[in-house]
Order: sequence, then C-alpha cells, then structure tokens
Amino acid sequence: MKRVYLTVALLITSIISVNAQETTNKSTAGIKGGYNLSSVSFDGSSETEKLNGFHIGVYGESFIGKNISIQPEILYSQQGYKIIDGNTTYTQKLDYINIPLMLKLYPVKSFFLEAGPQIGFSISHKETFDSGFVLYDTSKEFEPSNFDWGVNLGAGFKSDAGISLGARYHLGQSDIYDEDKPKNRVWQVYLGFDF
Repeated sequence: MKRVYLTVALLITSIISVNAQETTNKSTAGIKGGYNLSSVSFDGSSETEKLNGFHIGVYGESFIGKNISIQPEILYSQQGYKIIDGNTTYTQKLDYINIPLMLKLYPVKSFFLEAGPQIGFSISHKETFDSGFVLYDTSKEFEPSNFDWGVNLGAGFKSDAGISLGARYHLGQSDIYDEDKPKNRVWQVYLGFDF
C-alpha cells in the first residue's frame, strides 16, 4: 500500500514539475483602461438605452500553466443607463469599484479568451432629468444597492511587448434596485500595458 502512495506522489510531483518547466510565460502586472457602453436589463426582458463611460485600473497576471493564467483586477468603472420617453430623458450614472477575477486561456500565442466572476461596490450615483427645455438633477429617487456581482466573458490579443487589446461583456447577476429586478449590462473595450 505504501508503494501505491509513493507511486501516486511521484506521478503528481512529475506532472507538476513538467507543467512548471513548460510554463514559459512570466507573471506580470500592469495598468488598463478603456471605453464602457452600459445599460440595465429590467425583469430579464427589456433593456434600457446605453450610456457612454470609461474604466481604468490595475491588474496582475499569473500563469498557472503553459497556456492558462489568472488575472485579478481592480477597476474604477463608470456605468449606468438612460430611459428615453418622447422628448424626456432620464439618466442614472453609477460609479463602481469593480474587482474581476479572470481565467485566461491562450489557445495560440498572442490570442486569449477570458471568463470569470466580478464583484462591484457602488461608490456614487447621479440622476438627471432632461425634458428638452430644462435639465436638472433629481432628488436621487432610486438609491442603488451598494454591492453588485456578475460574470465577465471576453477575448483579446496580447503582444510580446505586454500590450493588450481586448473586449469584454459583463453580465450582472444582482439587482441594482429592489423593484423590477434591474441588472447591469456592460460592454468594454480596453488597452492594457504591462509594467
């Protein structure tokens, strides 16, 4: 029985050793930022008009295999939505600190696919109402939840010089407000630069 345990332990050690030797990619850190196109889905059916914004932050990428890495990030992200009814536009701007944890797969050298969970913390929000004649701030009728979570999916390219160009979609899973089950939806296009 001891011989079986020893054989299994040696086999596992050999696999880890070979895997570590095959890993030629190095761990890196960097800064990234880009464009957001955000909206909110109500009751899983209707979606609001999109709102323009941006995101910026830092990341660290650690390879756990030859073609697989884990990339945690901390991002400031401008999100929100618009509701247009005739000549009136209601806008809700939501600012978040988001923390994605992405699993990245490199099927070929410079191209990657990524997926992973994300949590977010609402740090501010602003509501405006534009009737076509008058633009004014509302009295913050809709107080968003302080916590958000969801799933990210994306793809991109990373050069040998450490420059990344990617696109990502955030599919929010938690309700922003107590009524109508509104959830964040965010398209992102970004550039990243390794330090």
